[in-house]
Amino acid sequence: MSFQHVEIDLPKLQREVIDGVRYYKIKDSDDNFRAVSITSVISHYNKEFFQKWRNRVGEEEANKITRQATSQGTDAHTLIEHHLLNKELPKVQPISEYLFKIAKPELSRINNIYALEGSLYSQFFGIAGTVDCIAEFDGELAIVDFKTSKKPKPREWIDGYFVQCCAYACMLHELTGISVKKFVIIMTCVNGEVVVYEERDKEKYIRLLTKYIKKFVEDKVNSYAE
Repeated sequence: MSFQHVEIDLPKLQREVIDGVRYYKIKDSDDNFRAVSITSVISHYNKEFFQKWRNRVGEEEANKITRQATSQGTDAHTLIEHHLLNKELPKVQPISEYLFKIAKPELSRINNIYALEGSLYSQFFGIAGTVDCIAEFDGELAIVDFKTSKKPKPREWIDGYFVQCCAYACMLHELTGISVKKFVIIMTCVNGEVVVYEERDKEKYIRLLTKYIKKFVEDKVNSYAE
C-alpha cells in the first residue's frame, strides 16, 4: 500500500528546557513567544500517580522499565513513520520490529496524511508539541497517536492520551482552520494485542485540557512564590 499525503504549512519550533520543563519557541519569532510542551503539562498533572508507582516498584526497577519502554516506543515510532512515508524501513531491535508488524493491519486504515511528527502550537492555550500523525482514519480526519505497552490499558486509564490528542486538535485548528472529526490511539502491545481507542467527544477533552493547564500554571506560580 502506498500512502497519500496532503501538504499543509506547519510552523518550525525550537525546543528548550527551562527548570526541567520543555518549552517550544517559534523560529524567527520577534516576540519571544514560548509555549510549554503539552507532554510536560500532562506529565505534571499525573506526577503523583507515577511517583506512587515508582515508590512501589523501586527507583532502580522503575528506571529500567522506563528506559526499556522509551527505547521500544521510539523504535516502533520510527518504523511507523517510515512506513507511512513510503520509505524503506531501518533496522531496529527485534521487539520493535514485532510491534510494528502486528500494528500494520491497523495502519492500513490510515490515508491522506496531513502531518507526521509535525510541530504545532497554540497562543491561546500557551502550549505546543509534536503530533504523531494527522490523517484520515477510516475516511475521517483524525489526530492519531501511536502508543506501545506491555498489554492493553483500560479505557479509563488513558484520558491523558486523549487530552494530548485534543491539544493537538486545538493547535491545528488555531493555526490552519482545519478541524478533525475524532481522536485515535493505536496501542501496540508486547503481549501481541493491538487495540484502537477512538474518541469523538471533543468538548469533554477541551474541558479536561483546560483543567490540566490550570493545574500546571497554578503549581508553577506557587513554586515561584515559595
